Amino acid sequence: MSKKLFIETLGCQMNARDTEHIIAELNQKNDYELTSSLEDADLIIINTCSVREKPVAKLFSELGNFNKKRKENAKIGVCGCTASHLGADIIKRAPYVDFVVGARNVSKISQAVEKKGTVQIDINHDETTYEFNEYRNSLYRASINISLGCDKQCTYCIVPATRGEEISIPPEIILKEIQRATQSGAREIFLLGQNVNNYGKYFSDQREKYTFTKLLQDISKIDDVKRIRFTSPHPLHMDDEFIEEFASNDKICKAIHVPLQSGSTKVLKDMKRGYTKEWFLNRCEKIRSKVPDVRISTDIIVGFPGESDEDFLDTLDVINKVKFDQIFNFKYSARPNTVAATMSNFVDDKIASQRLNQVIELHKKHQDELMDRFVSKVVNVYFDDLKPNGEISGYTDNYAQVFVQGSEELLGKFVDVKITQAYRTSLKGEIV
Repeated sequence: MSKKLFIETLGCQMNARDTEHIIAELNQKNDYELTSSLEDADLIIINTCSVREKPVAKLFSELGNFNKKRKENAKIGVCGCTASHLGADIIKRAPYVDFVVGARNVSKISQAVEKKGTVQIDINHDETTYEFNEYRNSLYRASINISLGCDKQCTYCIVPATRGEEISIPPEIILKEIQRATQSGAREIFLLGQNVNNYGKYFSDQREKYTFTKLLQDISKIDDVKRIRFTSPHPLHMDDEFIEEFASNDKICKAIHVPLQSGSTKVLKDMKRGYTKEWFLNRCEKIRSKVPDVRISTDIIVGFPGESDEDFLDTLDVINKVKFDQIFNFKYSARPNTVAATMSNFVDDKIASQRLNQVIELHKKHQDELMDRFVSKVVNVYFDDLKPNGEISGYTDNYAQVFVQGSEELLGKFVDVKITQAYRTSLKGEIV
């Protein structure tokens, strides 16, 4: 009789993909089957994120909750980025935790669960040639890691300290994984990396460089791949060749995440982002000129140390000029092991909150305008999610979520839909 695994995932899409790898490894090598019931689980894992505010407090709060609810003799493990930077301290603070496995050590999970007290947090461990067993949450789309770690030194970011230096996964392994996913029914591929368009500069076997543009072209040759998405590209590496491929390749979805962080060139320099306000605007203008119906999303941090009123106005200026379709906005919070956490010129929390609210309200206005343009248009939707209320949802090529009345027969299908209603973050329509 198989054992039961309960796993909670916090954070980004890369964490979600790591969770899929954990599930696959434990299923194949340790005979664990996934359960949605914490109380029934023989093994409970929390896959952590350290990017957002107060991740440590959330981790120990969740661990305390798990410990109260778990059945007798159930094991508890901590994985992910917070595991990487806290390591053995997790077990010191919560002795009931059985093992800790960092974000760069996922391939070691099957050994870790068998030995109480295991701590595997080597951020230089190379998993780029390790072929994980297969498991996916979705039959219709597949997330694929193309690189591990990050070669940037953004002063606010903890990722290099938790995921290590950037190494690209060999293209032949990526292509093989994509082919396996399409054989299982996936038609949409989502490429993941900290800076996807920096792909191919560093391989562990020291092979020649191989560009992200070339990878996109090679993936496009796989017949059953109908849509390609990726996140996150870095504005610094958005050269003309990349933008041209994005615009001209029909299989590449016309939605792109371009993380701004700040509209101020001075703040961008303090953040060590490597580009200016002018470069960012130029890249977005070039993308929009070549792909008029593109949807552009971004990340924005307000209240970074030293951000003046003038700096913040630069951010509002970029928002007004680009008119982002989606903004992931945050008030700056200090992360351990980062340069920004040691800066002395912190912005008053009340001022930072006011700035965040201004960004949110401005973005709402733009969202209303941008979503209204879909009404009465016919769009092609790839359906992948059945809802309990008789609706089914999916996404357009340019990543607008669409809901229609429908059944599971639509799952995995590309269907034309006429949009009848627009909301701030989604659309409703009727099948044509």
